[in-house]
Amino acid sequence: MARILTVLFAIGFIIGLLAAVVLGTYVVGGLAEQYLFTGASRLTNIIFLMLLFVMVIATLLTLAERKWSALMQDRIGPNRARIALPGLKNRSLAGLPFVAADSLKMLTKEAFRPENANKFLFNLGPLLAFGPVFALFAIVPAGPSVQVFGHNVDMVVATPDFGLLYLFAIASLAVYGTALAGWASNNKFALLGGVRASSQMISYEVALGLSLVGLMLAFSSVQLPSIVGALAAETGSEASGQARYLWQWTGGAAGEGFDFGLPTWGIILQPIGFIGFFAAAFAETKRAPFDVPEGESEIIGYFVEYSGMQFGLFMISEFVEVVVLSGVVAALFFGGYHLPFGGEWVASHLRDYPLVYATLMGTIFWIKVLLLCFLQLLIRWTFPRFRYDQIQTLGWKMLLPVGLANVFISGALVLWDPSLRYLALFGLFQIGVLVALTLSSKEMVKGEPGHGGGHGALGHGGGHDAHGLPGAAHGHALPAAGHASATLGGHAPAHAGAHTASTH
Repeated sequence: MARILTVLFAIGFIIGLLAAVVLGTYVVGGLAEQYLFTGASRLTNIIFLMLLFVMVIATLLTLAERKWSALMQDRIGPNRARIALPGLKNRSLAGLPFVAADSLKMLTKEAFRPENANKFLFNLGPLLAFGPVFALFAIVPAGPSVQVFGHNVDMVVATPDFGLLYLFAIASLAVYGTALAGWASNNKFALLGGVRASSQMISYEVALGLSLVGLMLAFSSVQLPSIVGALAAETGSEASGQARYLWQWTGGAAGEGFDFGLPTWGIILQPIGFIGFFAAAFAETKRAPFDVPEGESEIIGYFVEYSGMQFGLFMISEFVEVVVLSGVVAALFFGGYHLPFGGEWVASHLRDYPLVYATLMGTIFWIKVLLLCFLQLLIRWTFPRFRYDQIQTLGWKMLLPVGLANVFISGALVLWDPSLRYLALFGLFQIGVLVALTLSSKEMVKGEPGHGGGHGALGHGGGHDAHGLPGAAHGHALPAAGHASATLGGHAPAHAGAHTASTH
């Protein structure tokens, strides 16, 4: 009971903290508009949305991934780092001192550079790996536009006309960081990792773009604010984008009663597009199960020659990608900051309290982001690493043809019915088929004699059993791996249990 209360308290504390920071973002934006110049709130949004929200969440994800992986593997999580102060010396403080310890270590560790490495390109690699990913969040709307102190405050950094094209263009620049890091190190192992990473990222760029074409056709726009849309109570006209309903069963105009219906969310209109985009973007992050460019047991990573804060930039960029991907997915497929129902009712009742309304909606957006981050951690610690040929097969032979078919079918349905209702019915049918296939899957077939263990939660847990007995390695692989120490970024030794299993 105490553990449940602790978890509930932690959840409430996190939500309250998010709401407080969202409120502060709007207030500071309103003050900037009032005392500086029109559009100054966009500059303050850079500080709050990108430097505070994205970077702080990404930093805390390094700890969250350690604790979640320890929970899944039934082992003790991070608890060794302590603060040598009276009353705190013998307390683990939920592992939070690890964040400070890792930061200090990377900031103070010597930055080593190979003698024959290209100095300029070697130093440019980490910046190109981190910068483009960080800049992607600039076009993500994290809350509604409201009047604060008599001035309009938009909760987004930039709204370029080319919208999603900016997303594709900037995301494609990250491949230069990995390629340069591998080549400029003057290390053949790093070069091999860089080539493998570049090939994987370029392969999934095609599926990444195709997966969003159906969404562009449905909303006739490439701008994220237009796709997210606005409520009727916000604009004084009809709802737009994902804020409107396909079917509304509780009659009454906006603001007269509680609204309930089927929203025009991207996940309903484009479930196949969501799966394709999420899988392709997840592969772009190069995290398990797509981590073959840095798989410890198969290859040495493309940033093997980096140390200190340069190494830290590569590692933190992975967690920034997790947050940015969650924000983009929330905006494109899960209604952004909108509620699935009751949005008009809430907006009409809080119309006279714009700061309260903006804080509520902005908090809803960041709750969606945290849930999607949790989903990515769950996937990372559930599936074993894919082979390189499997990754290429998924990108070229599965996601690409499915994405092409989705574009043609979506275009035909949009032309047939511009109200998008037939597209939504087709999307609901796809969701039903996917759920049915998931629930009807058979149990995993046991391995053939001579193959123990198979795939465990840590990767390829058990190897070949010395005695040829089926599954003999299961009893030894996980306990051995359970004592593997988690390192920064959650890269615990994925094959720690293989050798122990074979010796028994």
